[in-house]
Amino acid sequence: MKTESIASMCEAVVDCPHSTPVWTDSGYVVLRNQNIKDGRLDLSAPSYTDEEHFKQRVRRMAPRAGDIVITREAPMGEVCKIPEGLTCCLGQRQVLLRPKAGVNPDYLLYALQSPFVQDQIRWNEGTGSTVSNIRIPVLEKIEIPRLGSSEEFIAVTLRAFDAKIDVNRRINQTLEAIAQATFQSWFVDFDPVKAKVAATAEGRDPLRAAMTVISGKPDTELDNLPSDQFTRLATTAALFPDEMDDSELGEIPKGWTVQSMGQLTTKIGSGATPRGGKEVYLAEGIALIRSQNVYDSLFVWEGLARITDEAAAQLKGVAVQENDVLLNITGASILRTCVVLPDVLPARVNQHVAIVRAKAGIPSRFLHQSLLLTENKNHLLGLNAGGSREAVTKAHIESLAVRVPGAELLAAFDLIVAAMFTQVELCAREARVLAELRDTLLPKLLSGELQVGNTEAEDAA
Repeated sequence: MKTESIASMCEAVVDCPHSTPVWTDSGYVVLRNQNIKDGRLDLSAPSYTDEEHFKQRVRRMAPRAGDIVITREAPMGEVCKIPEGLTCCLGQRQVLLRPKAGVNPDYLLYALQSPFVQDQIRWNEGTGSTVSNIRIPVLEKIEIPRLGSSEEFIAVTLRAFDAKIDVNRRINQTLEAIAQATFQSWFVDFDPVKAKVAATAEGRDPLRAAMTVISGKPDTELDNLPSDQFTRLATTAALFPDEMDDSELGEIPKGWTVQSMGQLTTKIGSGATPRGGKEVYLAEGIALIRSQNVYDSLFVWEGLARITDEAAAQLKGVAVQENDVLLNITGASILRTCVVLPDVLPARVNQHVAIVRAKAGIPSRFLHQSLLLTENKNHLLGLNAGGSREAVTKAHIESLAVRVPGAELLAAFDLIVAAMFTQVELCAREARVLAELRDTLLPKLLSGELQVGNTEAEDAA
């Protein structure tokens, strides 16, 4: 196999500033290692610095579109490509690679993710042992497979997989946002109820006022809806009361109740690590869900541990069921929450993740959205004030007060979001299959086992 060092493929290999950025609420984006994963730059939770400190951090070189960023440690060897239109600077423990003219940035990005290169990153030839960080001289000497004109075809082929994965990811983010907006409007802001109250005071039809809020369409367009859609909309709008009442959580719609999370669930509890800890983890087996798998409204398959049937039997009391809500209860990821995907079952959870299981008649998505609310997260965190470690207990979660509408309105909400999350599950499943196929193809393409396009490398070998 013909190879070439990173140093000879790049016009610049630039280390990050060895200082902690000054963080601000807005300004210039600072890349953090947590934003770089699986070859992607994820800025859904960006960090910022001000203009003065931004200029200091780009004095040696400012990242530009097509540059590659690789993490030196914590974690080591994750990579991403700077996209068009992004002005940013490096954070800490990162290195900027600027490919030379004629080097396809996408090819270099994928090559850096290959087992051939990742093994070099993690292995120190001088000591014969694995390493936890990359030094610049070592990074520059890492060898990249060179495949001539085939590199362009490889980059295009693998990029097509990632493009479709990104489309599915955006679809799911949109559907999640719609579900969250619906929950906020109906059960937090009480928009349909307030619309009815205002319409009654003004002598307008309260039902139609609620219908406009729920549908997002002006009153003049309601009669243009298909008859079945109009009927469903009117039926849903009729489920909202037209008065507000006092409660321990302030004003809520008349007839609604305030109940604790304990009253709405049949189970709230965390699991444990099987005897033997990480030593018993397998490539295949029963899933063991850890906090790293649970993000807000997102189940992450990367790093999912597997255990034997025997180890799972030790944890049978924390077996995960379909539609269970998962909630991280300790550490930096505390209170991240999602609903388990059916594809991951059978599964158990470890001690850092709690199962929140809804009672019959209470939609899991209703509980999940309640736990996503910033006000509820802040309340739960406040219960741990003075604790030596960030953690919430079963008693904390059970005590959380929730505004609960009538059963028919809960069922209507469940019906709406169930259709959305059926699509979410399909998109997530397809994205996972595509990612597995991409990761299977990558080493085969770089080794020449599978060939695409012209293969000058074969002639040169």
